[in-house]
Amino acid sequence: MPTFNDLDLKKWKELDDIETDSLWLFDKRDNSGKHSGFYHGNFIPQVPRQLIKRYTKKGDFVLDPFLGSGTTAFECETLQRGCIGIELNPELVDYVKGKASSSKNIHCLCGDSTDPKVFQKISKLLPKKQVGLVILHPPYFDIVKFSNKKTDLSNQKTYQDFFRLLCKVIDNSLTLLPPKRYLAIVIGDKYTKGEWMPLGFYSILAAQGRKLKLKSIIVKNMEGNRGKRAQHTIWRYRALASDYYIFKHEYILIFQKEK
Repeated sequence: MPTFNDLDLKKWKELDDIETDSLWLFDKRDNSGKHSGFYHGNFIPQVPRQLIKRYTKKGDFVLDPFLGSGTTAFECETLQRGCIGIELNPELVDYVKGKASSSKNIHCLCGDSTDPKVFQKISKLLPKKQVGLVILHPPYFDIVKFSNKKTDLSNQKTYQDFFRLLCKVIDNSLTLLPPKRYLAIVIGDKYTKGEWMPLGFYSILAAQGRKLKLKSIIVKNMEGNRGKRAQHTIWRYRALASDYYIFKHEYILIFQKEK
């Protein structure tokens, strides 16, 4: 029986809100509560909701090294979990802090997730608590530029540089994650000069070299993409004219930390 969540398996037939398939289909993003789709890099709340319910208990802390506009933090707040979020952009940190100001267990740090010193601060912040889950939703390489900072993953010139920094974030995160607990990477692929770049597969290789056991590859559909809303026809034409396929999926890669 799982010891890392609150799911009552005696009532497993009633757990119809928990996804158990490797294909997740959502017709639209959930913008209820404190969620908003204003930020280009945010992911739909249904993703962290599923991960938090499946891999944590009430009172556990979730680590999000790419906090963004706070999707994970707001889900943690709703599900009675704590959250430690790290974000380069101080304006986004202030935004999330303002919305979660009444929550004692939502902590937002303005900092660089590639820097081990940031994680040392977190370890002091939670001397009696442990991180139960890590959720990483990094930039999809250079598709969207999020800042001008050198260590921003979206500013890297090559995918080798991108993954070098992503590996640093993974290594730093693992210093706070106990053995047998879970780490998830949410990422999509991209085209570069007409060639498909499989960022998801590269992420698997990066994580598996760090004593992480791959538990699942989940494929999630992409609906309501901000850059393609109400433009399906023109994107279809571009795909036919330029010999490519329109991205309609992302990956949710689930890993378990080994002893």
